[in-house]
Amino acid sequence: MTDAGRIRVLEVSGSPRERGRQYGEGARDLIAVAIDYYSEALSLQTGMSWSAITDSVSQWLPISEQLAPHLVDEMRGIAEGSGASFSEIFTLNVRGEFVYDHQAASPATVPEPDDEQEEERDAVDGCTSFFLTGEASGTGHTLVGQNWDWRTLTAETTLVLRVVQDPLPTLIMQVEAGQVGRHGANSAGIALNANGLGGSFGNEIGLPQTLIRRLVLDDADLASALKTLVRTRPHIASNALLAHSSGFGIDLETTPHGVDWIYPDERGMIAHTNHFQASVPPQLAGRYRPVSADSLLRLPRVRAGLARVAEAGDAEEGFALVRAAMSDHLGYPEGVCTHPNPGSPPLKQWSTLLSSCVDLTSGEYRIAAGYPCETDYELLPWNLYDGPGAPD
Repeated sequence: MTDAGRIRVLEVSGSPRERGRQYGEGARDLIAVAIDYYSEALSLQTGMSWSAITDSVSQWLPISEQLAPHLVDEMRGIAEGSGASFSEIFTLNVRGEFVYDHQAASPATVPEPDDEQEEERDAVDGCTSFFLTGEASGTGHTLVGQNWDWRTLTAETTLVLRVVQDPLPTLIMQVEAGQVGRHGANSAGIALNANGLGGSFGNEIGLPQTLIRRLVLDDADLASALKTLVRTRPHIASNALLAHSSGFGIDLETTPHGVDWIYPDERGMIAHTNHFQASVPPQLAGRYRPVSADSLLRLPRVRAGLARVAEAGDAEEGFALVRAAMSDHLGYPEGVCTHPNPGSPPLKQWSTLLSSCVDLTSGEYRIAAGYPCETDYELLPWNLYDGPGAPD
């Protein structure tokens, strides 16, 4: 375990239970902070006690054990290593689904003018994701990454996790402490970045997003990863930007009732924020409101910024231009690079937790811990292809 800049870097290996124990031991303090935060924030939001919340999430355990038993076992190991209960660790992994269901079940009310967007954004992750290949990347390399936007106080719980799980691909992810999946890339050259989409789709139980995203990164080939996203029914809508070291990229807007997709533009770029771009699902037609209004601002701004990466003369200039694009402040404090709104309650303040930029051609994985406008991308201590299953 090391610290790269302001973010902890942790490597685990072995069986799922062993990996989980190592993870729990190495991030014990961060997991405690995460539990303290969510026990207070979710109780305040829902009026439920922490014990009632951790009991209620058990509705997602059967489908998780059915479709991702090794990840449930990994979570049990995290609980053992950290000293937290399994139900608390499981809650950290289904917090988005829990909040979504709670809001969907709440009686309709007229929100206070300043509260509507905060309440909407509680249900999903934010984020601005990108894919650049060929002409769009300047160097011909394939670059992927995102600004990860979520509640400001959870920045204290973020870490970079490297999972060595032979014969499955070795993977690197940025996660909240205690979670088994979020965003990242693997030694087979597959990367996944993700954005929340919001929308109400009923209450039929689907697989939690943390598990779906990890299952994608567990896949050893592109076709299998694509199949995982297309065939797995999620509980909540989410955007998945799937990329491969070959230069292939596709953006999938996934909902409990279907999938739509976007391919790169003619220069080799995809950018996505937090609204449906391929199409508005029929379940939302005529009443759709983006989960965050600033998503409509972020998309053209980040596309314009990323278009300049095509001018890069070398890899370092390319990373600098990506950082500039991901540091855009139009709409401040919200925007591509989001800062906390001082008028919001501390437990509900929202901001960019970190920014990532991964070169799928070279295997270099970079993280800017915090706001990219203030923090340089730092190279992680491992190359993505230092593991089994690396592409030829």
